[in-house]
Amino acid sequence: MKRYLKYIIMGIVAVTLYTLFFPGKDKEKGKPRDYQTIVESGILRAVTEYNSISYFADGDTVSGFHYELLNAFARSKGLTPEIIPEMSFEKRQEGILTGKYDILANSTIVTSESKDSLLFTHPILLNKQVLVQRKPGQENDSMYIHSQLELARKTLHVVKGSPVLLRIHNLSNEIGDTIYIQEVEKYGPEQLLAMVAHGDIDYTVCDESIAQASINDFPQLDIKTAISFTQFYSWGVSKHSPILLDSLNAWLDTYTLTPEFRELQKKYYNK
Repeated sequence: MKRYLKYIIMGIVAVTLYTLFFPGKDKEKGKPRDYQTIVESGILRAVTEYNSISYFADGDTVSGFHYELLNAFARSKGLTPEIIPEMSFEKRQEGILTGKYDILANSTIVTSESKDSLLFTHPILLNKQVLVQRKPGQENDSMYIHSQLELARKTLHVVKGSPVLLRIHNLSNEIGDTIYIQEVEKYGPEQLLAMVAHGDIDYTVCDESIAQASINDFPQLDIKTAISFTQFYSWGVSKHSPILLDSLNAWLDTYTLTPEFRELQKKYYNK
């Protein structure tokens, strides 16, 4: 139960963390900013997801792959980063479109649909989506999914608005049968993973990296079934911020070849 509460508490922390770290600051919505305006302000505003890979707090220390990567970029440009955790994918994307945030700084799948709304950096990571389910309770456990074909008529709980929805719809067409989807608004992937572990729901889908980071806490889980092929994951910016995109790409092209980036990958992804 304590392990389950850990992930629920993470969701609660994500809602309040920005207030704790930036008291009295309330960002007004406005139009998206490009690089020159950001430099003139001296502040780079980014939004990410609160989880054990992207951004998380342990006591008074904040860590995470995207947190550290964003800080490295900001330092290189002489900017002060303000990184806000947001559990809802839809709210993260809306924040970019309305100018509340400058960068969507978490692992975002690049799809034809997402390209309609955002500009994406050069790939930062390769990852894939996996099915999270409980290990079979007996030899012929009817609830256990051995392959994607067995997802027919099953219900998958996923984060509302997640890019994985498109993949599930395509997969439903590929297997020629219906895969039911239950979108969940108030929880992130790690909370859904914990709910599978404790029998509250049967299946969810999340990034393999997040599933692997949590598997030691929940040895009853199985994450062997891939839902997608390995895909590119990038950061996103507004379509009104092409110079910011160019600046990010130029920096990433250099930084991702450095020992510092390899250490960062090893720290959070064991790569």
